Amino acid sequence: MVNQLPLSDADLAPVRKSADGTSVIAPDLAYRTMSIVNVVFYGDPTRPGPWVLIDTGLSTSSDRIRACASLRFGDNARPAAIVMTHAHFDHAGSVESLASHWDVPVYAHPLERPYLEGQASYPPADPLAGGGAMTLLSPLYPRSPVDVRARLKSLPSDQTVPGMPGWKWLHTPGHSPGHISLWRESDRTLIAGDAIITTGQESAYEAIARTPEMHGPPRYFTPDWEEAEKSVALLASLEPELIVSGHGLPVKGQIVRGKLRQLAANFRDIAVPIGGRYDLDPAKPGKPGNDAFR
Repeated sequence: MVNQLPLSDADLAPVRKSADGTSVIAPDLAYRTMSIVNVVFYGDPTRPGPWVLIDTGLSTSSDRIRACASLRFGDNARPAAIVMTHAHFDHAGSVESLASHWDVPVYAHPLERPYLEGQASYPPADPLAGGGAMTLLSPLYPRSPVDVRARLKSLPSDQTVPGMPGWKWLHTPGHSPGHISLWRESDRTLIAGDAIITTGQESAYEAIARTPEMHGPPRYFTPDWEEAEKSVALLASLEPELIVSGHGLPVKGQIVRGKLRQLAANFRDIAVPIGGRYDLDPAKPGKPGNDAFR
């Protein structure tokens, strides 16, 4: 198995460090790395109007996200919505706290709702997925659901994204059943969540160093590689100019598009942990005899 499709520093998107602690990629798009995961802020702070938070980091990230939002959008500013790419512990860790504090709606794909309504846990992690400490420790990571049912809404069926004009959501399952990515056609910007990531996430060194590479979803927490492959093919077909993923640095340009096409074309050789727990037996909700989603 090929472990990586390396990128270089020349493939990194230009960013501007802001006084609010974010890394600004575009006038209306910024992100903040909270430990090992990226939280994305949509909205232009120089213009009046709504802003949107995309994902909420770990359970320890709430205060930092609120402080960052206040500096970026003004004291007591609250988003029009929180949009979830998926509900794994490192993306939904602070969603209960933030949604309650701001009293705002939380939007997710209908298939992701059970994990945001306290109803279902994710399948067990795969410690045989290859890599280092992050993979070996993965069975210890939280996979129980959070509960924001009082504020939870399904994303609109027309694929529009509330509070984000010009964007649409794309169903990109595999890493989770209701995983979504966000796409803006006008400048070919992709917020990929964990459908693809731009660094390895299987070892502690990779997670900290964030060495740029084109990478499939984190192997230890991806239960359906068949769907993950289809999702990567969809994202490659978009030919994105800029990619912001849940883990790693934002990347852009022709070489990045080429590496994404290469990942899609050779997905099993590059991304799938051969012989891992879900290699030939994907975990799917409702699959007969499969208790992984209880």
